[in-house]
Amino acid sequence: MNLAGKHILVGISGGIAAYKIPELIRLLKKAGADIQVATTKNALEFVTSLTLQTVSGHKVYSDVFAAINEHSTEHISLPDWADLMIVAPATANVLCKMANGIADDALTTTFAAMRKPVVIAPAMNTNMYDSPATQKAINELAQWENITMLDAASGELACGTSGKGRMQEVETIVAAAEYALTPKTLQGQQVLITAGPTQEAIDPVRYISNASTGKMGYALARACLKRGAKVTLVTGPTHLSLHAWQAFTPLTIVPVVSAQAMCQAAISAFEKADISILCAAVADFTPTQTAEYKIKKQTGQTHMTIEMSCTTDIAATLGRQKRAGQTLVGFALETHDELNNAQRKLQSKNLDMIVLNSLQDAGAGFGTDTNKVTLLFPNGTQKNLPLIAKEEVADEIINQLN
Repeated sequence: MNLAGKHILVGISGGIAAYKIPELIRLLKKAGADIQVATTKNALEFVTSLTLQTVSGHKVYSDVFAAINEHSTEHISLPDWADLMIVAPATANVLCKMANGIADDALTTTFAAMRKPVVIAPAMNTNMYDSPATQKAINELAQWENITMLDAASGELACGTSGKGRMQEVETIVAAAEYALTPKTLQGQQVLITAGPTQEAIDPVRYISNASTGKMGYALARACLKRGAKVTLVTGPTHLSLHAWQAFTPLTIVPVVSAQAMCQAAISAFEKADISILCAAVADFTPTQTAEYKIKKQTGQTHMTIEMSCTTDIAATLGRQKRAGQTLVGFALETHDELNNAQRKLQSKNLDMIVLNSLQDAGAGFGTDTNKVTLLFPNGTQKNLPLIAKEEVADEIINQLN
């Protein structure tokens, strides 16, 4: 996450989930944001003012008429200072107040003056969440142009029951903050992204694969989601997760294993895609036959030969199917003669851009959080990016498409 230099106002109401907010503040600060806090008085029954002041680095605004307030109109100065407001947890009481313009405490008066982006994370008992009044308030607030309304999560509740009403995890709220602060330059666009490695089975327990972790492809998915795109991510086996983004964005994840399965999934999604970014490290070859049982080494055996067949070239296949108005981006990871190999792929596969990186560049390639790439275009132009975080590389790739 990158919230460097952003001013974020965290509003806390009186629900048990308030105990999670110091961790939310910690994550926001880790992402580079400066944090101030406004609370209802009831919120301080669940988390202390001293704790919030310590983790945020600022005094807490909890009393409209307190003599210690820096400004006589704190509820106006804080919205002026903030780039974004987060209300978490948002109780049934506070949701109904906010939806109806009732401003009678430090939190709701501050919200009433907030005209910049707001993320709201409801949290309460299931019966309270399902109440017609609560649902009416949620639906009303969700229609406001500046509000990102998170749905409550399901699970165990503080009252001892299970159901819908849990506050979304703090990682999801941080992701929603980044989403809310990003201009929606891809609104209405459908994006296909392939990511990760493929695994080509030799027998039931062995396979041929590569060192791809999927980090670059997942970074691209986040970059498109926060710009408002509807994303289909076709992903090979990876330990990465986009669970936080699935809670509030139109993200479809299609898990696959083999190159053949990835090809079929990509072809299926390509027809509706406005932009397709093929970032996966797809196997070029696959065993011609997969053994039904685990292959056993025989006594005295010194070697084994595996016959391999070529896999379907996904980029070339989609390049032939590409129609006017569709954008197709490929990746080229090369170990030698990098530029010539990438330019040849760009032309032969009918790509609109190819992203070249080399295993010879320290800090780039598989498994790293950084990358150093060159963007190549059909008209012969190119753009060299320095060694930067893969999140930044993803943003620059999308910027070029825009």
